Amino acid sequence: MSRVAIVAALEREVRPLVKEWQVSEKELEGRRYRFFEKDDLVLVCGGIGPEAARRAAEAVIALYAPSVIYSVGFAGAVDPGLKVADILRPLRVVNASDGSSVTLDRGQGVLVSFGSVASTAQKARLRDSFAAQAVDMEASAVARAAEARGVGFELVKVISDEFNFDFPSMERFVDRDGGFLEGSFAWFVALRPWLWPRVAKLARNSSRASRALCDTLRKLPSESMARGSSVPTMEAVDHP
Repeated sequence: MSRVAIVAALEREVRPLVKEWQVSEKELEGRRYRFFEKDDLVLVCGGIGPEAARRAAEAVIALYAPSVIYSVGFAGAVDPGLKVADILRPLRVVNASDGSSVTLDRGQGVLVSFGSVASTAQKARLRDSFAAQAVDMEASAVARAAEARGVGFELVKVISDEFNFDFPSMERFVDRDGGFLEGSFAWFVALRPWLWPRVAKLARNSSRASRALCDTLRKLPSESMARGSSVPTMEAVDHP
C-alpha cells in the first residue's frame, strides 16, 4: 500500500516525473482510473476542475489508503510578482465558491480555488477578495476529500501563467469527466492565426512549469516521512 498519494489534473503537468513509473488501471464505482506507482508513491491524474479532482482523490484514498494526499499541478499567478515556474507551498487554500478554507501546518500565502480558468480581470478580483497569490481549480476539492476520510493533506503548485497572461475561455474544451479535448482545441486554434503566438507561449510556459514541479515532487517521499501531515479542517472564512 502506498503511503503518499498525489492528485494532478493532467498528465502533461507531471510527465517528466512519471514517464518511467509503473502504470496500472483500476475501477471504482464504474469509473476507471490510471495510476502511476513508484516505491511509496502513487499518482493519479483526475482531470480538470473540482469535481474531477474530488473523484480522483476519493478513488486513490479508497484503493491505496495513503496517510497523506498531495494536490499538485499548475496555477495562475494572482500576484503580479510571481513568474512562470515559481513553486508555491501555500499556507491556506480558499474555495471561492463558498468561502470555506483550510489552513495547513506550514507554508506561505493563499491559494484560491476557482471554478473556471480565471481571466486577468477575474485574477484581480480574486486577489482583492481573498488576499491570494495564485489561483487553481482543484486544491480545495482534494482538501475536502482528505478531510472527509481522515487523510493528511499537502499542496505543491507551480505557476504556469503569469498575472497578465490572458486566453479565450477554455471551458468548451473540457469534457464532463474533466478531460481536455486536445483535438477540438487544435482545430479552434488552427482557424485563428492571431492566437498562435499565445498558444506557443503557453506551451513553453507549461513545459517550464512542469519541469520545475517535477523536480520538487521528486523530494516528496523523504519530506513526508520527515515531517508528517495533519488532516485538514475546512472552516468558514469572512471576505476582506
